[in-house]
Amino acid sequence: MKTNCIMKRLAAAAAAMAMLASLTACGSSSTTTSGSSTASSDTSKTYKVGICNYVDDASLNQIVDSLEAQLEEIGKENNVTFAVSYDNSNADANVMNQIIADFIADDVDLMVGVATPVAVAMQAATEDNQIPVVFSAVTDPVGAELVESLEAPGANLTGTSDYLDTASIMNLIFAANPDAKKIGLLYDQGQDSSTAAIASAKEYLEKNNIEYVERTGTTNDEVALAADALIADGVDAVFTPTDNTIMTAELGIYEKFIEAKIPHYTGADSFALNGAFVGYGVDYANLGVETANMVADILMNDKNPAEVAVETFDNGTATVNTETCEAIGFDFETVKSAFEPLCTQVKEITTAEEFSDLEE
Repeated sequence: MKTNCIMKRLAAAAAAMAMLASLTACGSSSTTTSGSSTASSDTSKTYKVGICNYVDDASLNQIVDSLEAQLEEIGKENNVTFAVSYDNSNADANVMNQIIADFIADDVDLMVGVATPVAVAMQAATEDNQIPVVFSAVTDPVGAELVESLEAPGANLTGTSDYLDTASIMNLIFAANPDAKKIGLLYDQGQDSSTAAIASAKEYLEKNNIEYVERTGTTNDEVALAADALIADGVDAVFTPTDNTIMTAELGIYEKFIEAKIPHYTGADSFALNGAFVGYGVDYANLGVETANMVADILMNDKNPAEVAVETFDNGTATVNTETCEAIGFDFETVKSAFEPLCTQVKEITTAEEFSDLEE
């Protein structure tokens, strides 16, 4: 009888452990802990941070990687823990809203929205609960009506901007080819990040009496067709701002432009990583670091997002894909000499899917 009782207790304990393991395995989004894992609850403060990325592309992924690494470093230095929950909406609004709802249900202390659509969704979801939101890679925070001004956001949102100086990219186009007569504009009309930049590009081209043609797409297939149309249009160069739709399609279109000998000028170095001729803009790894610093400052020092100025950056770095440069018939040293007076620096890159691939 005693042996049977012991066996029954062991069986019950095993069943309880199995049930606990089953419940633990039910989570859908990844969770990482940044900071001191050995510090006791008496000495280490824990902050829950939910990060939602808009889409899987090299620039935005670089922001997230740098953000998480910097939070971990800050945690170690200050004996605090940042419990990070991360998810990617893959440009699906329904998925995005569910991720944000899950963050709220999980009672996060702060949410990070990477790219404009996520920031806008987080703004709507936090109107009542006022959970602090830090956005990253939002090109025009004022135009998107996320903040009242860059200096004084005015609500529960602030963050970092990848504002693009469109005129500077136009100057690069004509520095490399002074005889360019027709410029193609390739973008997604639904991307808020493209609105101001495309308007600025048109203004520049009209002022200088340069012909332009617009082609748009919202999916990879549509972008590929738009690229084919621009080639048929006989454009001398193509401009794309910091547009996430085109970014995700770049690996599928860059060879089209190479074959046609058309340089593709873009608003981020990740485009150049994925085969475009030039990416001009901010350092997205640094953008992630500064976003993390802002997150930590708000949480650790009780800063009010309404009073934390949106951070902007010098976007004077031109990243040239040397493989594409050669393939379209340009000499890199000549291009570099033409670009250097117009940039803070000119960097070289070769084609890969992710920045981490270049380190292997």
